[in-house]
Amino acid sequence: MASLIHEGTGTGQGQENEPVSELGMRADQFPSKKEQTDSDGLTANQGDVSDARPVSAPVVERVYRHRLPVRISHWLNVPILIILIMSGFQIFNAHPALYWDDRSDREHPFLSIRPMKTESGEMRGFTTILGYKFDTTGVLGYSDGKRRAFPAWATIPSAKVLAMGRQWHLFFAWLLVINGLFFTAYALISRHVTRDLAPTGKDLRGIGKAVKDHLVLRHPTGEKARRYNVLQKLAYVGVLFVVAPLIILTGLTMSPTIDTAFPWLLTIFGGRQAARTIHFIACFTFVGFIVIHVVEVILTGFFNNIRSMVTGWFVVKHEHEGANHEA
Repeated sequence: MASLIHEGTGTGQGQENEPVSELGMRADQFPSKKEQTDSDGLTANQGDVSDARPVSAPVVERVYRHRLPVRISHWLNVPILIILIMSGFQIFNAHPALYWDDRSDREHPFLSIRPMKTESGEMRGFTTILGYKFDTTGVLGYSDGKRRAFPAWATIPSAKVLAMGRQWHLFFAWLLVINGLFFTAYALISRHVTRDLAPTGKDLRGIGKAVKDHLVLRHPTGEKARRYNVLQKLAYVGVLFVVAPLIILTGLTMSPTIDTAFPWLLTIFGGRQAARTIHFIACFTFVGFIVIHVVEVILTGFFNNIRSMVTGWFVVKHEHEGANHEA
C-alpha cells in the first residue's frame, strides 16, 4: 500500500507548491574560442562556422521527488510486507485449499496445493486451480522431501508452527494498518492523491500507447520522467484504495470475534471461506504489484530511484533541443 507509492513526481517541491530543483550548466551557455574570434571582426568561411557551433551538453536537474513522510512509510512497509506474506503462507499451509462458498467443500476446492502419490508410488506436489491440475513438485505441495504447500524457505517460521505464524501475521498486520492510515492521511492532506495519483482524462486516453511502450520497455524520459504515467497512476490508486482495503477487510472477516461485532462483513464477502479466498487473491495481486514495481525500478535506473527514496532527490537529464531525452 503505502510502501510503494511515490510522492511528488509531478514537480519537485519543498514547501507546498514551492518548486525545488537544481539545474546543471549547459555547454552552449558559453561562447567557444571560435565565436569570440569571429565577434572581433575576423572573417570565417562556411566550414569554420560549422566547426564553431558548440555541442550542447545535457541539463542535469535534481528534483526533490519524495518527502520524508513518504520515505519513512515506504521503508517501514518493506519488512512489514515481507513478514506478512511469509507468515500468511505459514497459515495457509495448515489448510492448503480455498473455497468460494461459506463451507469447505473438499471435493471441489477453488484452489488446492497438496502432495499426492502417483501410480508408480512416487510422491509429487500438485497445484489444482478450478479443477485443472499442475505438477509443482519442488516448489509447491512437495519439496525437500516434505509435504507442505509452501516450502520452508518461504514461510515464517520455517517449521510448521501455526500458532506462531498467526502471532507474527496479526502483529505485523496491525503495523501495516497503522502505517497505511498514516500514509493515506498524509497523501490526502498534502493533495498528493489529487495532484500526482488521480489520472486525468488525457491520461486515460493515452492508455493504449502507455501499454505498448511498456511492452517494448520504452519508458518516459526527460521532462516526462518527472510525472507518473497513466499505468503507474492506475496501479497506485488501485493498490491504495482497492487492494489494500480488501486485504484488511477480508482479514478481519476471518476473525470470529470481529464477525460477532460486525456480522455484515460475512454478508458482504459471502462467508468466512469466501473471504479467505478473496484475501488470498488480493495478497497475490499485491505480490504481483511488488514484483512489477521492483522490475521497473531496476529498468528505469536502479541507483537513481533508490537514491531518491533515501534522500528524496531524483536526477533528470534533459538533452539539447532536437535530441532524445534521457532520465
